[in-house]
Amino acid sequence: MTIRYPNGKLYTPHTSVQKTEKKSKSKDLSFSNRGKTLEDEINEANDYYIKRRLAIIHKKPVPVQIVKVEYPSRSAAVIREAYFRTPSTTDYNGVWNGHYIDFDAKETASKTSFPLKNIHEHQMTHMQQVTEQNGVAFIIVRFSAFERYFIVPYKVLQKAWQAMENGNRKSIPFSIIEEEAYEIPTSYYPRIDYLPIIQQLIDAKCYGSESEEK
Repeated sequence: MTIRYPNGKLYTPHTSVQKTEKKSKSKDLSFSNRGKTLEDEINEANDYYIKRRLAIIHKKPVPVQIVKVEYPSRSAAVIREAYFRTPSTTDYNGVWNGHYIDFDAKETASKTSFPLKNIHEHQMTHMQQVTEQNGVAFIIVRFSAFERYFIVPYKVLQKAWQAMENGNRKSIPFSIIEEEAYEIPTSYYPRIDYLPIIQQLIDAKCYGSESEEK
């Protein structure tokens, strides 16, 4: 099936990250995590939270307009072409402990940095709008080479994005991620229990934009 963006550009399916980044041929995954994507792990955590009435966080549905359908038989229909009605914003949103939570899931095979090409300008605009309404916006990044997970606040992304627009590097060094982001420790179930880390971000008041603090 062919799916296109609102501007007509062909959509290339991806799982939590742009497919232009080559995946490592060999991953040192634990047995319990083998084969799971970052999206699977977040969905697992969200199911855990909902069942225990800890939070209500869901993956956002993406509105698609179908433009071409074929009927190979009376009882079957095959979608051949479709368009996203609007550009996607972020992957997940919901409510936890009185806070509006809005975030995207990204994965990288890089050992040295997080490429900003994995984020789109309209996603940055959306996260800025969320923080302006006192919502908590961030991305969850998995560095697959290390099996390490981080919550990167919008404020950190904003600083790196502005630097890129000023002609500086187009990625966030891993050393900056370790220093300014919040690492999510892994556990058995759910593998990434990220709510306690969001609480750290909130306690540190690290989810607003740089301009809001001036």
